[in-house]
Amino acid sequence: MAALNMILPYLRGIAMSVAALSGWLTLLALIFIPLERLFPFRRDKVFRAGFLTDVAYFFLNGILPGLLLGVPLAVAAGLSHRIIPTAMLAIFAHWPVALRVFAAMVVAEFGLYWGHRWCHEVPLLWRFHAIHHSPTQVDWLVNSRGHPVDFVFTRLCGLLPLYVLGLGNPMAGDAGAIPVLVMLIGPTWGFFIHANVRWRFGALEWLIATPAFHHWHHANDGAAVINKNYAPMWPWVDRIFGSHHLPRDRQPEIYGIDAAVAPDLVGQLIEPFATPRRT
Repeated sequence: MAALNMILPYLRGIAMSVAALSGWLTLLALIFIPLERLFPFRRDKVFRAGFLTDVAYFFLNGILPGLLLGVPLAVAAGLSHRIIPTAMLAIFAHWPVALRVFAAMVVAEFGLYWGHRWCHEVPLLWRFHAIHHSPTQVDWLVNSRGHPVDFVFTRLCGLLPLYVLGLGNPMAGDAGAIPVLVMLIGPTWGFFIHANVRWRFGALEWLIATPAFHHWHHANDGAAVINKNYAPMWPWVDRIFGSHHLPRDRQPEIYGIDAAVAPDLVGQLIEPFATPRRT
């Protein structure tokens, strides 16, 4: 009975998370499914191959990475509180909240960019990240497909610079909410940039990531265009590091990767631990 009493709070927490994620998934579906029907880049099926697998990933990655990130981020926050000079913390403390959030998003973007790029360039990391690139059709729900190890690694890369620079510190008042906001805004935008919509945004595409920009990241149209457009929100970061690709007059013709990936969820979760994979 004592053991059950200890487990019940965790079970209730998971049940609440599942309920919240169910509502969020419903809202996203109500937004993106009609948009992809009305303004499609490709006439793909709603319930395409892998749709249910991606729904499972939506719930898995909505819960598990947050649990796994708790310990390393708590350690990072504690160390930053001890190591970062008080003067640096004071600089950001006087900034308006909106400005701090924007600065944090820019700083996190550089961490996310390099974490994402390493996932393509380091063979061990690619084993996990290849799962995200395996779909041959790209739509809003593909944003959820990814091995939890991949999600945890890239989010650590995005969040740790915030603690190092003092832009996010749970021990420093409202600054503790900034990493949470960054990790809410970025993944939410991810559903949009994966969406199967044909919209183009002119000069705005040089400033902020759009479906046209990110779909080239999933392209498999040849060696000249793969491994481009790593930035999740700010394309100019790719321009700084020479990985930007966004032609005005064409879109990708082929998605996916050449290597075989297990078709089922369990196989995809297990396979990266045992099987080397190449692009």
